[in-house]
Amino acid sequence: MPTLERLLAGRHPVVSVVSQPDRPRGRGRKLSPSPVAERALRAGVPLLRPEAVAAPEVEAALRAAAPDLGVVVAFGQFLPKRIRELPRLGYAINGHASLLPRWRGAAPIARAVLAGDAETGISVMRVEREMDAGPVASRVATPIGPGETTGELELRLAGLAADALAAAVEEIALGRLVWTPQPTAGVTFAPKLGREEAQLDFREPARALVRRVCAFAPKPGAFTAFRGEPLRILRAEAQPGAVDRSPGRVARGSDPLLRIATGDGWLVPRVLQRAGGRALATPDFLRGCDLADGIVLGSEAATARLPA
Repeated sequence: MPTLERLLAGRHPVVSVVSQPDRPRGRGRKLSPSPVAERALRAGVPLLRPEAVAAPEVEAALRAAAPDLGVVVAFGQFLPKRIRELPRLGYAINGHASLLPRWRGAAPIARAVLAGDAETGISVMRVEREMDAGPVASRVATPIGPGETTGELELRLAGLAADALAAAVEEIALGRLVWTPQPTAGVTFAPKLGREEAQLDFREPARALVRRVCAFAPKPGAFTAFRGEPLRILRAEAQPGAVDRSPGRVARGSDPLLRIATGDGWLVPRVLQRAGGRALATPDFLRGCDLADGIVLGSEAATARLPA
């Protein structure tokens, strides 16, 4: 969305926008356009919302629009060669949310957070058949803040991507952009996150559990089990120190109000959410849900009941 805003405000006309089809959204699950599609409609830009970008009618519509260049951001569909090379310049560019060649794939932001990377960033690359393997024109690095969640980092990177792609479009127009092949060393992959990866194993160190909490926030949310139902922990801190009880056992106190024993140190939840409930800061959560001192959290049985 920030990238489309920047391009609409620039000197190069946006001749067409391709977005995902309308999907059920909100509490009423009413069919609604994506934010990108909605912005294109407001701007009066021709809009395509195909289930499959490879459909012949999509190619025909894009050829009729006669673009000079394609710009791709978080589109989520494979672009066949005839679509990638359709623009007059013969290629499309992408703002990928990692410092390539690290974290090629569908979930680079969450994987960087989960791995405990000190920094990440944006890479402007050419779209090629092999996923996220095209030559790179520029990289913009940014530190990952302590306790920064995937959702928060995604917002920051979207702004960086908008700036980097707008600058790349201008450099391409001036004939000055240089493409450099990615190195073969340092390639890592970022597959889509699995729901089972969101389950907290309190035998892990508290610092690793905090990374998992941050990586899965705000959705789907890292979770444990409380009374046989999923309990999401959406923000947490690690507290070092000796642990006097088994992993997963709760300790109540005054400061902090709630701690959970781990394999090394304590996990201190700051925002929690029960199934079907709202996300609440720990003091508000405990007023409506008594997590008693000594109770043990965690159960394999809760996984099957975790909402999507």
